Amino acid sequence: MKITFIGHSAFALEADNYQVLIDPFITGNPAATVSSNDFSPQTIILTHAHNDHVGDTVEIARRSSAKVIATAELANWIGSQGVDGATGANHGGTIPFSGGSTKFVPAWHTSSYSTVNGVVAPGVPAGHIVRFGGKTLYFAGDTCLFGDMALVGEAGIDVAIIPIGDHFTMGPDDALRAVQLISPAMVIPCHYNTFPPIRQDGMAFKKRVETDTTAKCLLLNPGESCEI
Repeated sequence: MKITFIGHSAFALEADNYQVLIDPFITGNPAATVSSNDFSPQTIILTHAHNDHVGDTVEIARRSSAKVIATAELANWIGSQGVDGATGANHGGTIPFSGGSTKFVPAWHTSSYSTVNGVVAPGVPAGHIVRFGGKTLYFAGDTCLFGDMALVGEAGIDVAIIPIGDHFTMGPDDALRAVQLISPAMVIPCHYNTFPPIRQDGMAFKKRVETDTTAKCLLLNPGESCEI
């Protein structure tokens, strides 16, 4: 399976001729090195409704006929924007998609989408346990540290994608504790260095993870890919 870091919290997964996008904030993302037109996924998975996570979802889904998987309120709003493949679910639910599945798990954050007409799609945030390409990945989404991450770890996480930016999410100290609870084989940090309030030293975090846990930490620059 190939995983590509688009920037911020946006990722692309590819395996067996399937493509999945996670939180495709591309247009307006100062870290992105690609265009939304570079992607034609079968599936888009969203963690929550904030604009820097929903991003280009509606445009990409209309063009590619992608299935969008999101929490119920957000999926309903996306469907109202002319997206046919919007599937709403909630914590504990598992939704199949082309080539894999995702299970909704809790995240502690807020969730709403802002438009010129005000805030829409209020609801709750989520994390996702994604099974795809023979691997199990945990996309924590925007969240603080919480003890039930240990339950997520019981799923046998190959790759944990966790925020380290602080201010809006966990910072490096709590993210390290999250790694200890989840016990993944590999960690990829995200949601840092996109904007000034979330500046962090990724290399320092990597050193702490690989010193204090058994996990490997992979730092990806926006646009970089790796085979998992």
